[in-house]
Amino acid sequence: MYELRSYQNDLIQRITKSMQNGHHHIIVQSPPRTGKTVVMAEIARRTTAKNNRVMFIIHRKEVLEQAKNTFKAQGVKPNLATMGLVQTLSRRVDKLPEPQLILIDEGHHALAKSYQKILNKFKNAYILFFTATPRRTGQKQLDQIADDIIIGKSIKELTNEGFLAPFRYFQPPNDFNSKLLKRSSTGDYTNKSMDEAMSTKIFGHVVKQYQRIAKGMQAVVYTYSIESAKRVAQEFNDAGISAKEVDGKTPTVERDAIVADFKNQRLKILVNVNLFTEGVDLPNVDCVIMARPTTSLALYLQFSMRCLNPRPGKTAIIIDHANNVQKFGYPDDDRDWKQAVISGTKSVSKINTDPGMAIITCDYCFAVVKTSEVKNGKCPICGKPIKIHEAKQVKDVDLVEAKNRKKLIAEIVKSDLLKKVANKKVSELKSPAEFNAYAKLHGYKQGWIYYQLKMRGMIKK
Repeated sequence: MYELRSYQNDLIQRITKSMQNGHHHIIVQSPPRTGKTVVMAEIARRTTAKNNRVMFIIHRKEVLEQAKNTFKAQGVKPNLATMGLVQTLSRRVDKLPEPQLILIDEGHHALAKSYQKILNKFKNAYILFFTATPRRTGQKQLDQIADDIIIGKSIKELTNEGFLAPFRYFQPPNDFNSKLLKRSSTGDYTNKSMDEAMSTKIFGHVVKQYQRIAKGMQAVVYTYSIESAKRVAQEFNDAGISAKEVDGKTPTVERDAIVADFKNQRLKILVNVNLFTEGVDLPNVDCVIMARPTTSLALYLQFSMRCLNPRPGKTAIIIDHANNVQKFGYPDDDRDWKQAVISGTKSVSKINTDPGMAIITCDYCFAVVKTSEVKNGKCPICGKPIKIHEAKQVKDVDLVEAKNRKKLIAEIVKSDLLKKVANKKVSELKSPAEFNAYAKLHGYKQGWIYYQLKMRGMIKK
């Protein structure tokens, strides 16, 4: 059996309490790389131990067997567990035994018709929607089907506690024309438009920047098409760096052999098309290379956090060739996941509770660094002077007018107090000076400062 970590036990306790409070359809949010399958297996074990039936629904065949092995190792009674792909289970729904509990892996997909067919069949069951990102690319969000949400520990907290590796983020110069990107009916960019938008230079740039930033590290590369993946792999091999490409059409035996070579460190670079996102266990990834843009926050976090499995002394490397950080912010930005599940929340930037402009891209080494890390106006990675460019900051026009951004960010770099509060939450501010600095950073008015200080007893009523 797996020994649960402290934050996993905490999730289970809060799920139990939510059920006791009368909730039946519960979103369970926890970041990627935090062992959600183990948590589900333990919940399933406790459920079947009481002779109740459980159903586990997953949408990727690549991780179904892995999940079954986890459930088995955790001691789930197999005769009381139905586990399968959503496509299969929805076709057989009339023949399935009724479960008391349904566990949905990657629960942000659960508004799809195939899931709804199953959930509508078993309306008396408790349903747990497990997801790292309870945010969909479409207009409808999970508030349509859920009555509670449980928020797991943040990426920052898990990193500080050693459960995730720290990382460095790099954004080389653009290799694509974002104006050519077009969305499909699913909400993400079409393969055709990504192919048109991507410069052919990117294939060489991916290898060049890997050699400069992450040379020798085992890396996973995310691309947008089979053709682009094969081209990237070829560029690595031509440079004398072992690389192989895998995609949905790669025969299972061949794919398993390639993944085994990667796990056993006989292969340096694994190039893939949307395979190694959700759930697949690749423990020795030290570098992630994003060679495709996306509109999906879920995909972005799955991509960027693939390399965050911890190891003593490890600092993971994320190389973003597609400007994804400009759309979504840092992977470990604090996000308001309760706001994310509400239909009508249009922009993913609206759920980021970090300032959104507290990161700067270095012109010299292309590192994306937090302003709080900048000392004496120099990049903490390469030591070169940091230049402030309005266009390179994460957009959040609701906080600060675009014309003032360059001036304000320059002030942050020079001011120790502004840097100190740049990455803090409101609840972490401790003095009137910090509240004033925070208000300046966000463009908040004096009335906001007065209210905050009054609520905390820092001024007389």
